[in-house]
Amino acid sequence: MTRPQDDELSYPLDGQPGDGEFVAVEPGLLWIRLALPYRLNHVNVWAIEGSPGWTIVDTGLDDPRTRAAWEHLLGDALGGRPVTRVIATHFHPDHIGLAGWLAERTGAGFACSLTDWLLARALKNDSSAGQAAAVERFYRRAGLESGALAAVLGRGNAYARSIHEVPSTLTRLRHGDAVEIGDAPWRVIVGGGHTPEPVCLFRLGEKPVLISGDQVLPRISPNISVWANEPDADPLTDFLTSFEPLLELPEDMLVLPSHGRPFHGLHRRLAALQQHHEERLVEIAALCATPRTAAQVAGALFPPDLDAHQMVFAVGEAIAHLNHLVRRGALTRTPGPDGADLYARA
Repeated sequence: MTRPQDDELSYPLDGQPGDGEFVAVEPGLLWIRLALPYRLNHVNVWAIEGSPGWTIVDTGLDDPRTRAAWEHLLGDALGGRPVTRVIATHFHPDHIGLAGWLAERTGAGFACSLTDWLLARALKNDSSAGQAAAVERFYRRAGLESGALAAVLGRGNAYARSIHEVPSTLTRLRHGDAVEIGDAPWRVIVGGGHTPEPVCLFRLGEKPVLISGDQVLPRISPNISVWANEPDADPLTDFLTSFEPLLELPEDMLVLPSHGRPFHGLHRRLAALQQHHEERLVEIAALCATPRTAAQVAGALFPPDLDAHQMVFAVGEAIAHLNHLVRRGALTRTPGPDGADLYARA
């Protein structure tokens, strides 16, 4: 994830919850913060109370620390009232990691977009030799040097280790669906780019609220990456196109993001994200005045001390921008003599 310029957002809530703790955004709407073992060290999840019980939006990773936090929160923050539904905004482990565990633990139903649910189930259960070979081929084409390649391949199926079993059934969330959450109507807005079918939730009424997931974050850009299972994808187009329905929402509404603090200024934030990615595209096109691999481009854009976890996101994001420029006709992509793709000005 990259850090665009400051776009003068306003943050109406004082302070933030500690790890494994909560604060009330308003009566019946709780902001819960859960720790992550990464440089991005937390994820926000949301609990919404209604007459049947609580709806939980996102869950955190499947690890002992997060499970212990939920055991405490179920009795404390939620007051012992039942959890009736778990919603995952998208398939990444910090969002869907404990969805299956919470559903089993509480008897709650599960809701998600179909594409992200299918991806979660596929990635959780795929330890095949074919998948490992596709990953190795992808990072060799990206031009990773031997040490970095060994570190990335040594992670194995890190996704599977970060999530509990994905729920075997779901209520599918589609763009435009009306969903009753907390005795109020919410509208499903499906985005793109960060994952194939991420979900945002917009509450109608006098006090509109947007649960934005990772689609709109206040201080960083969500990671827009290409992965081994779809090496020629152009997720950046999907991401930028997804702004259109969000720009129809009120500018002064409260946005509840998955990382960082709740904020006002949705339209300003979208404009800053658009500008950031356009500037990144110009920067990458200039770098490719001399033919470069994706790994070389990532090395020029990101700090040199990345661990294997950060490396896959850096390379994936570089390829996303490179693929977008190839699609625009600004760059060409040709195989180099060692099998790594070389990107150059068209």
